[in-house]
Amino acid sequence: MADPYKTLGVEKTATEEDIRKAYKKLAKKHHPDLNPGDKEAENRFKDISAAYALLNDAEKRRAFDAGEIDESGQPRPERRFYRDYADAGAGFRYERSEDLGDLGDLFGDIFARRGRPGDEGARTQFRMRGADVGYILPIDFLEAVNGGKKRVDMPDGKTLDISIPPGVRDEQIIRLKGQGMPGIGGGPSGDALVTVMVRPHPVFRRDGKDIKSTVPITLNEALNGGSVQVDTITGPVNLKIPKHSNSGRILRLRGKGVQGEPKGDHLVELQVMTPPHPDAALESFIAGWEREHPYNPRHGDGSR
Repeated sequence: MADPYKTLGVEKTATEEDIRKAYKKLAKKHHPDLNPGDKEAENRFKDISAAYALLNDAEKRRAFDAGEIDESGQPRPERRFYRDYADAGAGFRYERSEDLGDLGDLFGDIFARRGRPGDEGARTQFRMRGADVGYILPIDFLEAVNGGKKRVDMPDGKTLDISIPPGVRDEQIIRLKGQGMPGIGGGPSGDALVTVMVRPHPVFRRDGKDIKSTVPITLNEALNGGSVQVDTITGPVNLKIPKHSNSGRILRLRGKGVQGEPKGDHLVELQVMTPPHPDAALESFIAGWEREHPYNPRHGDGSR
């Protein structure tokens, strides 16, 4: 795996926010769901996710910058002992630890911390939490506002059933404890960080906990009132149109907004529509009526 900073296209001085933004930009571009059948994009996405998992964890980033772990999050081999004696000359021989006095104790501690093959109890230095894995989860608008379940294949090959909480927001991160990469030396597993991407809806818009939509009504419904069927995120309902309604009037359907506690409302904006093909009789009637009852809708009080 390449240098995680280069993979994300950021400098080593990048802030957490810089790293997050770079990851989201690249993840959206190379996500397998957006590049079906593109193996190169899939592999690129895995590299991006792994780089983000390392740099998004403050401790792992510190350890990587200090040279304690490599790009994959694995501990680097301890080379200090061999470097210290690299220039000792051809006649130098490695002594048994018991012949080195205080140095023997020192190196004994080093090897004890590193652990010997088969010595399970001596590997505490390499006990490390597993890496987090990142995933981009595209979901439909209705799944986001109503909640639901999604079965997804994670970058590491796992298949997970994810509960989508009602009201989840675009780019919100769902943390799945212990579903990341396994730990090192008996350390705990990392987490799966699922970034939700909400697809837009052709009818509904979201404003906090409220849902907004526009419903067209006829001239007769606007003048005389009536009942029309409108779609909501939980299904169609009948909406009562008050008499003398104008375009832009907002009617509230309580509890029909984003689900969860508390529930939001659905705000329906009325839009008065003229007939698609008005005939001469309607045009003549309206013109005659307005001559007898002149008004100016561009004045707040409707006066001339």
